[in-house]
Amino acid sequence: MADWLLLRLSRAADQPATWITVDPRGNPSGPPQGGPLSLAAPGAAGRRVCVLVPGTDVLLAEPDVPMKAGTKLQAVVPYALEEQLADDIDDLHFAIGKRVGESSRTPVAVVRKALLEEWLTTLRSSGIEPEFMYADSDLLPQNPGQAVALLEEDVVVVRPPLGSPVSLPVEALADALAIAHQSTPELAATGVRGLVLYTGAAEWQQHSAQVEALRGQFDGIKVQVLTGGPLTLFAQQLPVVTPINLLQGPYAIAKSSGAGWEAWRVAAILLLALVGLHVVGKAAELSILKKSERSLDSSIGETFRMAMPGEQNTTDARRRMEQRLISVRSGGGGGLLPALAALSQAHGAAPGAVVKAMSFRQGAVELKIAAPDASTLDRLSQTLRSNGWDAELTSGNNVGSGYEGRIQIRPH
Repeated sequence: MADWLLLRLSRAADQPATWITVDPRGNPSGPPQGGPLSLAAPGAAGRRVCVLVPGTDVLLAEPDVPMKAGTKLQAVVPYALEEQLADDIDDLHFAIGKRVGESSRTPVAVVRKALLEEWLTTLRSSGIEPEFMYADSDLLPQNPGQAVALLEEDVVVVRPPLGSPVSLPVEALADALAIAHQSTPELAATGVRGLVLYTGAAEWQQHSAQVEALRGQFDGIKVQVLTGGPLTLFAQQLPVVTPINLLQGPYAIAKSSGAGWEAWRVAAILLLALVGLHVVGKAAELSILKKSERSLDSSIGETFRMAMPGEQNTTDARRRMEQRLISVRSGGGGGLLPALAALSQAHGAAPGAVVKAMSFRQGAVELKIAAPDASTLDRLSQTLRSNGWDAELTSGNNVGSGYEGRIQIRPH
């Protein structure tokens, strides 16, 4: 999976945004950065872009919405929350989260449409197209055994052990912590009243006395000071939680598959190019092999006709030549090797005789021999015959000062 660019918009338009890049497991690849959105835009290339918007501008709720067959949540939820909303429901955007099991409680995030469109316009004008947009309070860690709170600047965010986070002004810190230890029927039996408080160093210095004054309301308060701000804390939640994505309905990404294709397009093009090169290479290799095969067939034919005169049919040439060679080596088919051995033995009776040419055909060896005179060839023939071979001088004539003739040798 691709890395994340986690970008957090500030609550005030004149304050800079902050961002951090993290791997798929939520581990930061560097410290958080801040500044204009244009500086964050290059970090979006090749990464999934998640934008956090101020939780103070987003209502997170879990209304009880029993569903009947054929009913759509998107149509029912606005009316289930109508009494909690100060704005007209037509001016609000409702994003639906995932229900847990068979529960009828439905996680919902509500934000003004005008504000959501303003965020998107600002991001897109800086070259940033978010894939996910969450309320930052929705990435506050959830602990089923105790409440979790974040004290940051002038806002305190509280997530009870069960239920949605609540964002309140820091002046209402006592009320926020009272919400943190309110028991639901499920928690009443366990008496769970612990609290984990995340805060900055400056905030803790300013509000520690107020928190300590409320310590008696909890079984224990664990304070964790965030030296680099809460962005790293939020990043750690990306792989493990399922916040409500505000980009739903008319604000949903038009073609999520297209976004996936964009991410994989270069790899797909390279793969197709590799396959194309492989096919072209194999085609070229096949062409070379066919050409070599034709050349080899031609060479085999020529060799076959030279080795086996009179044989024009080159079908199964290799097997036939192997059979002929076996026959020759075993002395069958006229015995070329025995005939050559006999000729070597008889050469002593015909000094000065020189073999000019030789052929082996149908068990007979034909020799073209140059000798000083005709009597020398005659003695050679007689010696071969006395050694058990049929030797016949088939032709002869004077050539210069010598004599040249043809002798045919056959076994008896």
